[in-house]
Amino acid sequence: MATTVDDCRQALHDLAAKLDANAEARGKLDLDRTLACRITDLGAAFHGRITGGRLVDIADGDDPKAKIALVTTGDNLLALVRGELDITRALAARQISIKANPFDLLKLRKLL
Repeated sequence: MATTVDDCRQALHDLAAKLDANAEARGKLDLDRTLACRITDLGAAFHGRITGGRLVDIADGDDPKAKIALVTTGDNLLALVRGELDITRALAARQISIKANPFDLLKLRKLL
């Protein structure tokens, strides 16, 4: 299946909705960071902000100064959001890359 930029945009909005629905159950997460999502095979990027266990302000375009950067292909992003791709295995297999401060990575694990 050929993934499009619109598919990736929708996947990020779906992820934001899932995080929003689960934010109260997880409790407030002490993390307020900018996020960039770079889709390598489509040459596209999105950015937003993770705050209080939620993903907000999703917009098109890269944020080179983002504190957290997710780099992957469109197909892997969709599989990750749908729960078909385990993030730990995907990181180990280099299907995705997350560039972040090690302490932020530990906090991110609580979200996923």
